[in-house]
Parts: sequence; structure tokens; C-alpha cells
Amino acid sequence: MAEVVKKERPVYRNIGIGQIVSYRLPPAGIVSILHRISGALMFLLLPFVLYLFEQSLTSEISFLTFKSVVSNGFVKLVLIVLSWGFLHHLLAGVRHLRMDTNHDLVTKERGRSSALVVLVLSLLLTAAIALKLFGAF
Repeated sequence: MAEVVKKERPVYRNIGIGQIVSYRLPPAGIVSILHRISGALMFLLLPFVLYLFEQSLTSEISFLTFKSVVSNGFVKLVLIVLSWGFLHHLLAGVRHLRMDTNHDLVTKERGRSSALVVLVLSLLLTAAIALKLFGAF
């Protein structure tokens, strides 16, 4: 009789803190983790953003003060990070909603390609916002 050759099943182990740097995640895993990080970032900085918004609407003098604060380079970098967080969270959320409603998109190849689209689009849109903040156009 012919012997049945069993394929070895993959073994998944927990990784240690020291292995995190060398561990290679697929693009879908990177998008998933960044989606959580961007959501936490937006949640934690929401009071700061609402305060800035309120200060910009209070009066003309407070708007001019707000405008001078935003002209600071460090504040511009914070705004760029917030913009990235919002854009990435939005695009990754739309990706997840599309995958929930269209199960044909839930394949390894489509998940990889849609994750790469989210990563590239969020970075391109953030770069456009950064160029606008730094006065390129």
C-alpha cells in the first residue's frame, strides 16, 4: 500500500519582546496594527484638537494667536501626525467595511493589495497635507 505523506502543519508561537523588531508582518497585519494605533492617537488627542478648534472660533484675536501657534515647526509636525492618523484610520476603516460587505475581497492576495493601497494612499495624502502646511502651494 502507498503510504500517505502528511504535510507538516505550521506552528505558530508567541514571540518575545526581543523578537518584535525582526518579525515580518504581512501588509494586512501592518495596516491592522496601524489602524489601532491611529484610532488610539485620535482618541487621546481629541481634547487637544477640540480645544484648538474652539480657540480658533472664539474671536479674531484668538484666531490670530492660533495661526501664530500653528506656524511653529513642531506644531506643524504634530498636525501632520494627526492628519496621517485620521487619513490612515479612515482608509483602513473603509477597507474593513468593504471586506465585511464583499466576501470576495477576503483572500490573501486581495487583502495584501488592499492593505498596500491603504498604506500608499494614506502616505500620499499626508504628504500633500504636509506640503500645504509648509507652503509648497
